[in-house]
Amino acid sequence: MKKLVYTYDEADPRNRKLLGGKGAGLVLMYKQGLPVPPGFTITTEACREFYRRGENLPEDLMDQVREAMRWLESKTGKRFGDPSNPLLVSVRSGAPVSMPGMMDTILNLGINDEIVESLAKMTDERFAYDVYRRFLQMFGTTVLGLDRKIFDDILEEVKARRGAKTDADLTAEDLKEVVRRYKEVLGDRFPQDPWKQLELAIEAVFRSWNSPRAVYYRKANRITPDIADGTAVNVVAMVYGNMGWDSGTGVLFTRDPATGENVLYGEFLPNAQGEDVVAGIRTPKSIEDLRRERPDLYRQLYEMAKKLERVKKEVQDIEFTIERGKVYLLQTRNGKMTPLARVRTAVDMVREGLLTKEEALARVKPEHITGLLYPRIDERYVREKGIEPVARGLNASPGAATGRAVFDADTAVEWAERGEKVILVREETKPEDVHGFYSAQGILTSRGGMTSHASVVARAIGKPAVVGAEDIRIDPERREFRIGDLVVREGDVITIDGFTGNVYLGEIPTAKSELPEEFFELLRWADEVRRLGVRANADTPEDARIAREFGAEGIGLLRTERMFRQPERLEIFQRVIMAEDKEERREALEQLIPHLRKDFLEIFRVMEGLKVTVRLFDPPLHEFLPSTEELLERICEARLQGDDEEVRRLESVLKRVRELREANPMMGHRGVRLGVTNPEIYEAQTRAIAEAYLELRKEGKDLQLQIMIPQVCDYREIRYVKEHAIKPVLEELGVGAAIGTMIEVVRACLTADKIAEEAEFFSFGTNDLTQGTFTFSRDDVENKFMHDYLEKGILDFDVFQSLDFDGVGELMRIAVEKGRSANPELEIGICGEHGGDPRSIEFCHRIGLDYVSASPYRVPVARLAAAHAVLRERGVEFPAY
Repeated sequence: MKKLVYTYDEADPRNRKLLGGKGAGLVLMYKQGLPVPPGFTITTEACREFYRRGENLPEDLMDQVREAMRWLESKTGKRFGDPSNPLLVSVRSGAPVSMPGMMDTILNLGINDEIVESLAKMTDERFAYDVYRRFLQMFGTTVLGLDRKIFDDILEEVKARRGAKTDADLTAEDLKEVVRRYKEVLGDRFPQDPWKQLELAIEAVFRSWNSPRAVYYRKANRITPDIADGTAVNVVAMVYGNMGWDSGTGVLFTRDPATGENVLYGEFLPNAQGEDVVAGIRTPKSIEDLRRERPDLYRQLYEMAKKLERVKKEVQDIEFTIERGKVYLLQTRNGKMTPLARVRTAVDMVREGLLTKEEALARVKPEHITGLLYPRIDERYVREKGIEPVARGLNASPGAATGRAVFDADTAVEWAERGEKVILVREETKPEDVHGFYSAQGILTSRGGMTSHASVVARAIGKPAVVGAEDIRIDPERREFRIGDLVVREGDVITIDGFTGNVYLGEIPTAKSELPEEFFELLRWADEVRRLGVRANADTPEDARIAREFGAEGIGLLRTERMFRQPERLEIFQRVIMAEDKEERREALEQLIPHLRKDFLEIFRVMEGLKVTVRLFDPPLHEFLPSTEELLERICEARLQGDDEEVRRLESVLKRVRELREANPMMGHRGVRLGVTNPEIYEAQTRAIAEAYLELRKEGKDLQLQIMIPQVCDYREIRYVKEHAIKPVLEELGVGAAIGTMIEVVRACLTADKIAEEAEFFSFGTNDLTQGTFTFSRDDVENKFMHDYLEKGILDFDVFQSLDFDGVGELMRIAVEKGRSANPELEIGICGEHGGDPRSIEFCHRIGLDYVSASPYRVPVARLAAAHAVLRERGVEFPAY
């Protein structure tokens, strides 16, 4: 008989995959001697067996549960199902990785009509019926799948009749009525037998593993079966925060999850149970209120929390209950924090001696670094315009977001899919709203606190959120909310500020975030570890400046096309394209060179002392001429005006446009092919580059110059343009520059040994290489079929966002091997968009690239991801969040 149930005495807290995160945390606290209600865990293996058996429990599972229950009874001195001394339990999910609110929980299980009467005699009537009504509602919604609104409406009706502001104001008689009406809803579907309740609850928790919201969450967060395959079920003796005003329940973090400040941060509700806090049903008190009202309890919580933080070397998210003055810990897990808090706490814990630098780096994910670049409300604009917020709530998750107000998750998804930016507005969010979170720019709720569902999920996925904005009165049926006399209807634009908790009407401009000192210190530690170099892709001096501020070690791709598109230059370049012969073309190019030289010099000044790789002209020429449709319209207008000269000019342009038209221009006359047929274009670019470099030298500055030829498929192409366009200019001006190529054509990968004899460096252009490998048009695939391929499991991810290791990656590996076999000193990097993707960066590290080049704002991400690649090689543990 396979063991599927473990008591706390039997379980190993290190085995998260078997026990789930919640179970492992409970066992850890139990074995650390902390006050934890006793319990047992049904393993994730039992969940997998449940699904293998067609959603039926393993044959002997309930026998093992009964045996574990006897252990639990011996620990508590109570008996499950015994009216004279009843043991009630909670039944809670617990996956190996945190999935907050995605699966099901049932509290107070084991109560029935007989037991509620005896519990009332042992405690008091109000408490007993409060416990019973809570259980009936959870059983109805979780096990039977009934709409929670049915139960909420009954409760609200009784509260309204009583004039009760909260459920805590209801009397015992009120709660008896609620119980009676709940039982009428449930009918004979509700079992009086506690063992049957338990069996059905275990099945419900297992089924919640494959609920739409849980499946969506795993997909969105890339939680694959090798990371988490099934949920555990935790059966724990109940302790009661709703026994009176000397009891309560709460959630705390060992440090502030928004800022990282080293203070206890959290909330508690007197006379309540845990789900009340997480669901945001009542707005709770802060943990500071508990410190003032009960310093003895606060001190106990502080000491326990800091002990767990020291043991786990992580900021902890702890659920607790106070039952008649006694503290119990119900859960501990690694806290989900804002990017700012994550970075600050990682650095602070190194300073405090809790972590090594390597451990700190492993605790910060690349998306945390990205999150620090969140926009903020432009405070100067707000002050100058005298704009006041229309409401205020709690600053639950950082960032500023603007969008049209929508009032349910499905609408958020629907509007977002048609290109609208939306803010999801709810009284309180529930787990089934999670798909709306991902589609929305931000979340606004009128109820809840910093540890409510909305807050936790928003922080986890990096969405701005304002919660508990109590001045807002939301009417989901009318699709509007009111703030006093102000009415905001669905579709109206609002702005939320997750840094301050402010809510504004209309769109408010945003400004760049100020980065904390810890951000730069952490990245310096990453630089000490990583092997890969990190450069930036740039079009402008501003791109270069930002990249350098973020620690780029050079420019790995300086695109030059933009230089030709500015209005005064475009007209000259169109004369280049229209030229009848080389001499006419050269004459026009001579006029362009000073403009190009100026642009290059500006960027070179910014990147002084570093390496700059300039890609020569790449796109097809027709992109720089008007479209056929535009020209025909202009010809018609000129004819109507009788301007014959303009008609003749436009007709000659139209003739040239038609000559340049190609069936597939992205695979046509572009890149090096243009350099072969029109070498004077590359010659002019090289002259502008070299002259700018010489001007830089005159200013007493220097850099390492590289010239890169795009779209190469044969070594003879490189040889030709070097001899006929590039080298003569460099030799004439006495400028040294390395000449290399982009590897973005499949044939180039397969013949990389021959190409390496002509090229001094390679840089993978994985955007075009992916297009060529898949024969997917990057410009069309997103709108045509990528969604279907992902939805139907044909592709696991968007191959234009993350490298396809098996196809594109294999071509890269071949090119590296062949290239270095011909030239062991060959420098090889990547400059496609994949150069900023953490997963792709790790692959680049593994196949031996020298550097990655990413867009300026992804440079910090690339620095950290490159360090992570080394840490994984060294076997450093990366915590699960």
